[in-house]
Amino acid sequence: MVKITKIRIKKITGKTNILNNEMNTAVIQFDVKKGEIQANLDTVFFYLKKLAANNVRLAVLPEMFSCSFDNDNLKEHAGQTDRIIKQLARFAAKNNMAIAGTLPEQKGEHIYNTMSFIDTDGKVKANYRKLHLFRLTGEHLYYTAGEKTKVIDTTLGRIGLMTCYDLRFPELARSLFLQGARIIVVSAQWPSPRKNHWKTLVRARAIENQLFMVCSNRTGVENGLSFPGVSVIVDPLGNIIADANEFEGTAFTNIKIEMVDEFRTLIPCMSDRREEIYG
Repeated sequence: MVKITKIRIKKITGKTNILNNEMNTAVIQFDVKKGEIQANLDTVFFYLKKLAANNVRLAVLPEMFSCSFDNDNLKEHAGQTDRIIKQLARFAAKNNMAIAGTLPEQKGEHIYNTMSFIDTDGKVKANYRKLHLFRLTGEHLYYTAGEKTKVIDTTLGRIGLMTCYDLRFPELARSLFLQGARIIVVSAQWPSPRKNHWKTLVRARAIENQLFMVCSNRTGVENGLSFPGVSVIVDPLGNIIADANEFEGTAFTNIKIEMVDEFRTLIPCMSDRREEIYG
């Protein structure tokens, strides 16, 4: 039995109506226990069940939500990833909810930090391997960097995928924008000392690419480093429309996808780009 502390299920507004391009969208944050897969899964499904009861259609989990950065045991943890994805896929199909988050993936001798996007029908629509490895914490010593961006057509619209440190590279978000993304989902373990960077970068990526950002970050302390939570959902104007603050729990809000088209029509950044000058 998992022990849940400081539970906060934070509803912002609205009900889901996908036919009208509206949907409840959520971020989940919790203290990801290093190497403790079952404890982490108990927490994940506790919150997913709460969100399903509130008709949420998209839920984003933190980076490495199954085992955190237990880098000395990655092969063992990666061996559990298929089982975890199957569990999440069954839940997604049963509850008509898309779920995204990153897990360790092994291919041959390589280990990747990979985001799986499971659609509302329970099908895995994409596996995105983190492109930018964070050298400050030695990620490059344990993981292999991905080689491809990912924008996918889902039952909820066209969605781009990013992971944590990727936020610091505007070229990546712009590539997803140019590929037609209307939402970007981000899984992260972003530490407290750079909390202000987190919110600034998320808002900047939303504003400059005129889309929704749905970004999950963890809470807790690991190896002496604290994590602030502050998982957020940001609209195309850069407004934070859902904020989980610093407590373990969730935040969700109703987003209107047509807002992307409306704002891109009002300020036509796509057509006003000067590709012949800066590429």
